Amino acid sequence: MIKNTNNIAIRLTNVSKTYTIHHEKPTLVETLGGKNRETFTALDNISLTIKRGERVGIIGPNGSGKTTLLKIIAGITTPTSGTVKTHGHIVSLIDLEAGFHPDLTGIQNIYLNGMLLGMKKEEIERKLESIIKFADIRQFIDVPLYTYSSGMKLRLGFAIAFVSNPDIIILDECLNVGDIKFKKKVKRKLDGILKHKTIIVVSHYLMDIKYFSNHIILLRNGKIYLGENILTTYNKSKY
Repeated sequence: MIKNTNNIAIRLTNVSKTYTIHHEKPTLVETLGGKNRETFTALDNISLTIKRGERVGIIGPNGSGKTTLLKIIAGITTPTSGTVKTHGHIVSLIDLEAGFHPDLTGIQNIYLNGMLLGMKKEEIERKLESIIKFADIRQFIDVPLYTYSSGMKLRLGFAIAFVSNPDIIILDECLNVGDIKFKKKVKRKLDGILKHKTIIVVSHYLMDIKYFSNHIILLRNGKIYLGENILTTYNKSKY
C-alpha cells in the first residue's frame, strides 16, 4: 500500500468496463425483451496504482483491454463501475489522427492541436520553432496534413505533446510507425526534460516495451497481471 498519496499519478480501484454488442438491428419487442444483446467485458475489476515518474509498459493480445484501459485513464471513456483518480495534466497519443485536420497545413495543425491540449496561442508561438525542429518536417510545414506519412504525423504529434508540458503521457501503439532514429530521439527527450513525467506505453513490440518502460503489466481477458517474469510469461503463452 502506498501511504504517500502525493506520490500517486494514477489510481484505479475495482474498474470494470462492459460493452453491449448488438448483432443485428432489433425490433421494438426484442429491444424491450433484451433479445439479440450480448455483453463483452473489456476490463474486469482492475485495481492499479502508478506512481509519479514511473514508466509503465502494457502488453497483451488483441482484445485484452489495453486501449480501453488507456482511454479510461485519459478520460476519453468512463468505466462501467469502479473509480479512476488521476493527478496532473494528461496528454494521450492514442489515435494519431485525433486533434488534427487533414486539410490544414502542418503549422495550422500545430496551433489546432496545441490549443486542444490546453496551450494558449502565445505559448504555441513561443514553442513553435522547437515543435518544428523536433518533428523534423520543416520542408513540409506549409503543406496539407493529408500529404503526410504516418511517421510524419507521429513526429508532429509527439512534438506538440512534449512541449505542452504534460504530467502524464499515454502512448498507444504509435511507436510502431517510428523509425529507430526517431525512437532514440524520443528516448533522449524522456530521459531529459521529461524524465520525471509519468509514461504509459502500449505496444505489441516487446523491444519497445523494454526500451521505454521500467515496469511491465500484462493484460489478458480484461484482467491485470504483475510480476518480474511477465515478459517471459507472455512470450511462452499461446493466445
